[in-house]
Amino acid sequence: MKGWVLALSWLTVLPVRAGAPEPGVAAAAIRWAPVIGALLGAAAAAVLLGLSALGVPALAAGLLTVGFLAMTTRGMHLDGLADTADGLGCYGPPERALAVMRDGGAGPFAVVTLLVTLGTQAAALAALAPHGIHAVTAVALAAAAGRAGFAWVARRGVRAARPGGLGATVAGSQQWWVAPAWWTALALAGLLAWGWRGALAVGLGAILVVALSRHTARRFGGMTGDVLGAASEVATTAALVVLATAGPSGITSW
Repeated sequence: MKGWVLALSWLTVLPVRAGAPEPGVAAAAIRWAPVIGALLGAAAAAVLLGLSALGVPALAAGLLTVGFLAMTTRGMHLDGLADTADGLGCYGPPERALAVMRDGGAGPFAVVTLLVTLGTQAAALAALAPHGIHAVTAVALAAAAGRAGFAWVARRGVRAARPGGLGATVAGSQQWWVAPAWWTALALAGLLAWGWRGALAVGLGAILVVALSRHTARRFGGMTGDVLGAASEVATTAALVVLATAGPSGITSW
């Protein structure tokens, strides 16, 4: 259970004291991440439905829900996405990219990436809002699928791009099958809840995480904690778009 406590401490704003992470506990926390994601997604969907019930316009409800998710995660994943975008957008060797990512500022690549990502998530949530309980399963599924990507980014054989930080703590800590096992389980859950589009949502997110991990490992010389956040946001966004595009027929297609 130490891994579960550490996952809560790392991935949420809950005031959980986990202490200094040991390697084995940190690895366990990464494996717990999809469960944390599902819980956060369900809570966000509850906010979305509550706002919709109060008559808040759909897009505004979607944007507020995105803000709620950012608040409950300290904006950590979005910060990782922004830093990764700036790192990938700069010229020069890996050392140059890592220096840009450490800078802390938001460059043009980060700004555009955040605008597109947050806007897309809000629009997808707005489209899901009318579907009631199905919106809960959709957002929980998408958030869990995004965090399942942590295990792939931190799989064995991928070293840390730099010493220190979250990336160095969890780099190479996961067996290669952990992420595929999570993706398979989530795809089956999506198939039951949303038909073939549920499985497609998870599958598309997984493909994007694999591609992102491969590219960033080559570009940065390994993985960083920022790439974990980027992988989560990319996969979550892709899954939300697929599920929001499904429409009412997608819910009953299975």
